[in-house]
Amino acid sequence: MRETLIRSALQMLESGEPFSLRALARDAGVSTAAPYRHFADREELESALAVHGLQELMRELTADREPPTTAEDIGEVAVRYVRFAMRRPALFHLMFGQPCDDQNDERVRAAAALRGYLREVMARVFPQSEPDALATAGWSLAHGLAFLHLDGKLPNADPEKIDERVRAAFAAVFPPVTRAKTNSRRANQA
Repeated sequence: MRETLIRSALQMLESGEPFSLRALARDAGVSTAAPYRHFADREELESALAVHGLQELMRELTADREPPTTAEDIGEVAVRYVRFAMRRPALFHLMFGQPCDDQNDERVRAAAALRGYLREVMARVFPQSEPDALATAGWSLAHGLAFLHLDGKLPNADPEKIDERVRAAFAAVFPPVTRAKTNSRRANQA
């Protein structure tokens, strides 16, 4: 029943319908008391939707892909992040448009998983740098680009142009890392 209510709430959210627990019960065809067996209030339902969205976003970022190892790969992670936002705008706004309910353990864990993944990516690609700072910078850039497109501040009619813009922004901020290969014998002779 809980998953059915979440699916119904997601449909209402994405269609632009305002939703309440009462409207959700009506839409799901259950008694008006039924949603309250699973969600104490609207805030708890919104946290459940945010958890669903964060988990969906993580699947989008990681599924069927090799772990990122280059700066270009980081740009591709950002492209997937922005694509998710463009495909699921109402859910994306709900996930990030309000503070994380730190009383909801499931939501805190889902948000921490996203932060942890971004930190891990940066640590792998830039091992000599501060991964927390780079993860914050990269997430801020991708997130900013997503909201600039969603809010109409940047043209967003052509998905390929959006992808190109995201890649270009990430290439400007995170240029390719060149790992110099040195011949240790030559280095010792110098």
